[in-house]
Amino acid sequence: MTELAWISTAISTARPQAMGALLRYFRDLDAAEEAFQDACLRALKNWPQNGPPRDPAAWLIFVGRNSGIDAVRKRAKQAPLPEEDQISDLEDAESDIAERLDGAHYRDDILRLLFICCHPDLPATQQIAVALRIVSGLTVKQIARAFLVGESAMEQRITRAKARIADAGMPFETPGAVERSERLAAVAAMVYLIFNEGYSTNSGEAPARAPLCEEAIRLARLLLRLFQTEAEIMGLTALLLLQHARAPARFDENGEIVLLEDQDRRLWSRKMIDEGLALVDKALRHRKPGPYQVQAAIAALHARAEKAEDTDWVEIDLLYSLLEQMQPSPVITLNRAVAVSKVRGAEAALAMIEPLEQRLSGYFHFFGLKGGLLMQLGRGEEARIAFDRAIALANTAAEAAHIRMHIDRLMKEGVAIGTIQKAH
Repeated sequence: MTELAWISTAISTARPQAMGALLRYFRDLDAAEEAFQDACLRALKNWPQNGPPRDPAAWLIFVGRNSGIDAVRKRAKQAPLPEEDQISDLEDAESDIAERLDGAHYRDDILRLLFICCHPDLPATQQIAVALRIVSGLTVKQIARAFLVGESAMEQRITRAKARIADAGMPFETPGAVERSERLAAVAAMVYLIFNEGYSTNSGEAPARAPLCEEAIRLARLLLRLFQTEAEIMGLTALLLLQHARAPARFDENGEIVLLEDQDRRLWSRKMIDEGLALVDKALRHRKPGPYQVQAAIAALHARAEKAEDTDWVEIDLLYSLLEQMQPSPVITLNRAVAVSKVRGAEAALAMIEPLEQRLSGYFHFFGLKGGLLMQLGRGEEARIAFDRAIALANTAAEAAHIRMHIDRLMKEGVAIGTIQKAH
């Protein structure tokens, strides 16, 4: 590893810890970020000469805090910081800060930092953008590329989000047990949002958006290190790993969607699957089931099946039934209907989803599944109507192409397609 590479890795790893502590010191997001950036510049100058510090996070916090204080002093026309050579030997200060980082402040600092990013006043897209910028340290250019928007537009989005956070105010005191649990749930939801933003894509966008999935996994692992006995964080991390393990097999060479049952499972990441399965097993041993654990358990059943026909659909149906009780949602019922179709047939699954049509009238996957079930039942004309609606609602070209494949199949089977809509 080159000198610059190890410094970049050390700074990136220490960033959430250092930013969380600096935010507690200054109680201002911009001030904390500015102090951290100054500390990074000093690290680039100091570390190659003096070698890596024993604890990079402690070093960055110490220098960043002093830099921030210096900025306040300068504004007040007071004395500046000591010269660089006077702060080069930070051993004693590092030791003091490292001891405190090992205590209660560490978890609460990072949790507070993440919680601020998922402030309820912010739209989901702004939550994700702020978290990627402040916590993960991605550049505005990188974030803009992942969201497929212009750099200036993303800069404005992040600036507006920061302003709303500042206007809303944020408690900096150590949270109690109940508030900590609420914050953790909000942060977990935001991490899952980041993952889904990267996962819900087409093949052409996948290279640009893959870093969102990878960053979500990194943040989930960070939460897991902080809250090692939280079964739901184990479940969240496992769920992300098991889903992302399938990424290499999700699209074919033409960029078209490959359904789970048709994927080449040899392409799945065995390393991610093994890590995810171990976490699922560990989480379930806690006997405190939650939505992330149940979803991870479903993903684990798919991962454990060597072939699609080996999938335990009866168990998946039971798990979705449990998830419906925990988080009643028409989308969960729609997902359960896939399992029901495998266990009890297409007619039973169709009966399950028909009452959902009004609530899911704008949902691509509802009409895609409905069309597929109607095809299985030999009701070709009704299937064509459902597929037409699905194409009109498709979010990506790959989704539309997948539905057109079904329509082509209907045509070959002699079903009149009629006029193809412009949305096709």
